[in-house]
Amino acid sequence: MRNPIDFSGKTVLVVGGSSGIGNGVAHGFCEAGAEVHVWGTRPSAEDYAGVEGSDLTGLRYQGVDAADFEAVAAVTPAFERLDVLVACQGTVLYKRGEFEMAGFARVVDVNLNSQMACAVKFRPMLAAAKGSLILVSSIVAYHAAKGNPAYAASKAGVVGLTRTLGQAWAPEGIRVNGIAPGLVDTKLTKVTTEHPERKAGALAGIPAGRLGEPADMAGAALFLASPLASYVYGQTLTVDGGMIL
Repeated sequence: MRNPIDFSGKTVLVVGGSSGIGNGVAHGFCEAGAEVHVWGTRPSAEDYAGVEGSDLTGLRYQGVDAADFEAVAAVTPAFERLDVLVACQGTVLYKRGEFEMAGFARVVDVNLNSQMACAVKFRPMLAAAKGSLILVSSIVAYHAAKGNPAYAASKAGVVGLTRTLGQAWAPEGIRVNGIAPGLVDTKLTKVTTEHPERKAGALAGIPAGRLGEPADMAGAALFLASPLASYVYGQTLTVDGGMIL
């Protein structure tokens, strides 16, 4: 019997796979045998040299700003078949930047609208392959985020988008699901992880007793894209060490 987590012969695209959670997910699929492509905002893979949380070894890179919806629609992808699309792009603004409309709109464009743009772009390929679409949100979708209204709203929007596309595209053979990470140790969470008191406070609320790692999210993505989840549609899997509890 074939290993259900064997993605040999499959093609995977991780949008936002150049660093952080996306990079961990990309390497997870790569280690499972897939041909993995990643999109990032910088022109070339070399531009990520020395960037914390970025390792493009073994991955096929293409520079595409997913928040430029015209660019997404027009781009010619570096593959002809797509079995799994993971939309992992995300950003956040601190110092109350999201309370200004320019900042609010920018965060929503990156975190939510660009996920829909990518989903629409690759819907035909995913339908042809009877593939899997995974949208990454956050546990912030389920509670307030002090100082970050756009981040909270956009992540809640991704959960709603996951449900709705899961229902709408199921007849085409596309399984749409999502992942809601908790506090994962990446460059976006340094506002917490690099401050001892904030980090200690956060850890006190995580039953698992540790921060999440990008590899933890990779495990969830592999499961959702695999035959093990063949009857799972429109669901967002919380992966947070119990933090939401």
